[in-house]
Amino acid sequence: EEPSALPEGLAGAFLRAELDLNAELRAMEFTQPVCYVYNPLEHAWDPHRHYVEMYCRSRKEVLFLGMNPGPFGMVQTGVPFGEVNCVRDWLQVSGTVSRPPLEHPKRPVLGLDCRRSEVSGARFWGLLRRMCGPAGPGGFFNSCFVHNLCPLAFLDQAGRNLTPADLPPALREALLSACDRSLRRVVELLGVAMVVGVGKLAESRARRALAEGPTAGVRVEGLTHPSPRNPQANRGWAEAATARLDQLGVTRLLSIADRPPADH
Repeated sequence: EEPSALPEGLAGAFLRAELDLNAELRAMEFTQPVCYVYNPLEHAWDPHRHYVEMYCRSRKEVLFLGMNPGPFGMVQTGVPFGEVNCVRDWLQVSGTVSRPPLEHPKRPVLGLDCRRSEVSGARFWGLLRRMCGPAGPGGFFNSCFVHNLCPLAFLDQAGRNLTPADLPPALREALLSACDRSLRRVVELLGVAMVVGVGKLAESRARRALAEGPTAGVRVEGLTHPSPRNPQANRGWAEAATARLDQLGVTRLLSIADRPPADH
């Protein structure tokens, strides 16, 4: 999609930053163990754009940062941690999803028709849904937004999900350096005071990326990743995450849910 076709205002500037990163990453060549690269900002651009246009219309106080898309979450829906039911029923995001050019037979892209639930996304958005209550998603997005450091998903020959940490060191550093630059741009655009890395990888990378320059004053904190592969997350993740969000002051932000978002 050409930047000229983007909306005006913050949502358009945010999408433009993502498209610029996309162009940079498109020039990279990924080698073993990566056999398949899915980019939901291409095949799921329609619902992703809908998500940004609906919920990124005003500057934010907090940015929740994931590492990269999961095969049953953002890969299917274009929304970070985008478990299908949460995206469709709570966030009310819709849009056409196409198939990636090269697709693993065990990991087809079915879009909002995908019947497999991503546990991480169900836990993450499910918690926010309960915390916001009758205020709905606006209770969260008035002051917060959710974004991934890296827009690409990686699979090995067997269809196993790989994170950037699984890539060869030189390739990983080239990839994440580009993503770091984009994160700094996004953080400045949104004007956030705090970035909450969801999982150790996202938290540590955010600390590194934002340590210098105009973003040096941005507070970086962490939230335990809700993945079922994380043993901590399988022992009362929602309760622990609720306590952590309260500790970080995020719960207080959700209590001003009835304030309409201002366009900057």
